[in-house]
Amino acid sequence: MYQLLDGKHVSEEIRKSLCTSLKIKMAIVLIGDDIPSQIYVNNKIKTAESMGISVNLHKYNDINENDLLLLIDDLNNSDVNGIIVQLPLPRHINAQRILKHINPIKDIDGLHPYNYGQLILNDSLDKMLIPATPFGIYLLLEHYKIQTCGKKCTIIGRGLTVGTPLNILLSKNIQYGNMTVTLCHSKTNNLQEHTLSADILISATGISHLINENMVKKDAIVIDVGITRVKDDKKKCGTKLVGDVDYENVKNKCSYITPVPGGVGPMTIIALLSNLHKAYKIQHQLTNY
Repeated sequence: MYQLLDGKHVSEEIRKSLCTSLKIKMAIVLIGDDIPSQIYVNNKIKTAESMGISVNLHKYNDINENDLLLLIDDLNNSDVNGIIVQLPLPRHINAQRILKHINPIKDIDGLHPYNYGQLILNDSLDKMLIPATPFGIYLLLEHYKIQTCGKKCTIIGRGLTVGTPLNILLSKNIQYGNMTVTLCHSKTNNLQEHTLSADILISATGISHLINENMVKKDAIVIDVGITRVKDDKKKCGTKLVGDVDYENVKNKCSYITPVPGGVGPMTIIALLSNLHKAYKIQHQLTNY
């Protein structure tokens, strides 16, 4: 019988532990009308405000790259402790240039090259700002005390926000790391061969129901990062959210599995806010040095 990796429950437990009287401020930049981004930002704001965090939302229908850089300059020089530029950005804006412009100690998404470098070079998670989704998955493994040392982990998807940093994190010499990680992608041959050998299988492609029961080893741990909205005439809204994993047909082969929604999504948000608390402490230490 499988056990649910309940991100909603775990994130709530972490949220309670993070609630403090600290006067923490966060800025979110949202550009365009992408509906998933708007939903995600609203969830971030709701969770942050429930923790007493002050949130300043900068929302634009459109903005040019130079004006966005000037906005980030203002935020870097302000008293906000954390800055989020919601991805994806419109095509006319170079996302990497924008992310590099954020002050690394305010980069609570953990995507600045400095923070990427810290992830590679540093084994003390308390002292670095880790990309939020990989950090959220790590916190999920930690909460359920899943033994990872020496396990084989297959990650599908090599994106810079999830797959690539997750590969680094889970192979590190840390308590819930020390895995042998295989990073698969669109050019990988014989994908099923890699997934069937995985003790821990993580999919982050956004391709609905990519993973079926024939691709999962018995008693594997399955973590589904993907989220896609598909047509469903049974729903009042006409659509439903599904993950990369064919959940109903895969769950009974697993020892643990995340649901979609309610799995990795809430963990990403709480990891982001954990990073915000770390950023506040780093900034406070530098101020008082």
